[in-house]
Amino acid sequence: MQAMSVQQPWAFAIARGGKSVSNQSLPTAYRGPLLIHASMRVDLKACDSPLIQAAGWDPRDPLATIGAIIAVADLTDVCSAGGRACECGPWSEPGLHHWHLADVRALPRPIVALGRPGLWEPKATLVAEVTAMFTATAALDNAT
Repeated sequence: MQAMSVQQPWAFAIARGGKSVSNQSLPTAYRGPLLIHASMRVDLKACDSPLIQAAGWDPRDPLATIGAIIAVADLTDVCSAGGRACECGPWSEPGLHHWHLADVRALPRPIVALGRPGLWEPKATLVAEVTAMFTATAALDNAT
């Protein structure tokens, strides 16, 4: 499993708002589960973006936090169209690599963690904590 740090409010849009493309400066050969980490930086100009507003941006939401794992997604594909037109949707930015995210699962609550630029490998204890959180939530859902 890998992780990537994303500035808020973009991380929130992935976790809650259906943002299925992450714009990156480099491609990756990695495919598979990806922890979404809300970095310590906030893109303040993006908070007023119509896309972010449509995604339900709410700074009071627990997943609007910074410095924490807030979701898990599957990295399924990377579009490297460069400056050419592509069909990656409204979240894609021209000239960047579009990392396609699917099956996004927001965590019930954030897990504080240090991130880093680019793809990074989370510690086994962090992965275990995320897994345990999803398992506990599923058990509660099945009990009701």
